[in-house]
Amino acid sequence: MFDYPALAALAEVIRRGSFDAAAAALRVTPSAISQRIRSLEDRTGSVLIDRGPPVRPTAQGLRLAVHLDQVRLLESGLAELSPDKPVLRLAVNADSLATWVMPALAATPGLLDLTIDDQDHALAWLRGGLVVAAITSHSRPVPGCDSLRLGAMRYRATASPDFVARHFPRGVTTAQLALAPALCFNSKDALQSRWVQALTGKRLALPMHRIPVSHAFADAARLGLGWGMNPEMLVREDLAQGRLVDLAPALPLEVPLYWQFSRITGLALAPLTDAIKKAARAALLP
Repeated sequence: MFDYPALAALAEVIRRGSFDAAAAALRVTPSAISQRIRSLEDRTGSVLIDRGPPVRPTAQGLRLAVHLDQVRLLESGLAELSPDKPVLRLAVNADSLATWVMPALAATPGLLDLTIDDQDHALAWLRGGLVVAAITSHSRPVPGCDSLRLGAMRYRATASPDFVARHFPRGVTTAQLALAPALCFNSKDALQSRWVQALTGKRLALPMHRIPVSHAFADAARLGLGWGMNPEMLVREDLAQGRLVDLAPALPLEVPLYWQFSRITGLALAPLTDAIKKAARAALLP
């Protein structure tokens, strides 16, 4: 049996980023927080907090915090036993957050703690026990989880008219794609490379700007910094108004999305799951 006051101290340090802030939240002294976490580390034989600076959880520490979150979530219907709001750690891809999923998150039965990661990699957070649910492109459920298909997000290869005139004056060719600057969300973002391979049949080492924010990514395309795969729903008006050009209208890229969630907390997560499904039906392709 875990020492739950010690787990609560650990969770607050992780969430608030300092021992002092955790102590204020729990109405104890910073030394009491330190003692509780030290006893938990002695019991588990693991370092749970990297004291930094900055203060950060280790993977084992985050797993224990998520365990506490799950306990609180399961008890959330019994207010007399669990007055604290549960913290829901979710993994969500940035493009979903920027386009369709945010209104659904209002149905979260607790406090949100979002991890932003590529849909192709979000599953690792769920597999590692670091989140209780994730939006992912993988349909096969993680052990102990359920998987629901949400639909598909359609991406368009887009660039500004000026960028097209400068880099693709005679059309989008393999030679020009190898030279024209592309936009990349982060090192995990493979959408541009996947689209180029679908178009040309070749894998190219693309010159890339790295811009890890969805709206700034779209702005970079509008400003002619590079070409990139933007969610159709985010740039639909830009395409209609001519601010952006679709490099290959007949070749969109469709990425399937799934909602995977811990089965043990499935009932407590039901309001959020229903809201996610409803929002996905309205925004995504079947």
